[in-house]
Amino acid sequence: MATQYEQITERLQRFIEEQQMFFVGTAAPDGRVNVSPKGLDSLRVLGANRVVWLNGTGSGNETAAHLLRNPRITVMFCAFEGKPLILRLYGTARAVHDGDADWDGLIGLFPPMRGARNVFDVTVDLVQTSCGFGVPLYEYEGQRTLMDSWAGNKGDDGIEPYHRERNTHSIDGFPTGIPVR
Repeated sequence: MATQYEQITERLQRFIEEQQMFFVGTAAPDGRVNVSPKGLDSLRVLGANRVVWLNGTGSGNETAAHLLRNPRITVMFCAFEGKPLILRLYGTARAVHDGDADWDGLIGLFPPMRGARNVFDVTVDLVQTSCGFGVPLYEYEGQRTLMDSWAGNKGDDGIEPYHRERNTHSIDGFPTGIPVR
């Protein structure tokens, strides 16, 4: 049975901070729905109703594109070890890019990430937990290092053209707002 909260409690914050991965769901008013898995040391709880996460360069940039058209977002965590639990954060979000007024303050919350392209700032208006009885148990082995290696091989001079080619529009053709120089 689901339980709803108006904010992230201390207990739920501890659960969030223990998770090695989370999922993000967004949708524009039209086009495709996007669900993305996220990992690394990329999420921070900034308050009872606010979380941010650092987003690295990827093959697409659907979340940023969707949020420009519809700011609604769901962030989901699942317990893959220990006691079962699913936690969803419902709210609205915005993408913060390099050059935006609050970029330096937000990116400073995270360890350096080569290829970082945006920080998503989420205002949480509903927190919901559910049983998680159907979520399988997995043993955590570690975070992959491939994104950092890929970005290192591309170098700063290679990431910018990659952003221009792959990250300025969604798969449905919606602009993402990522700055290109």
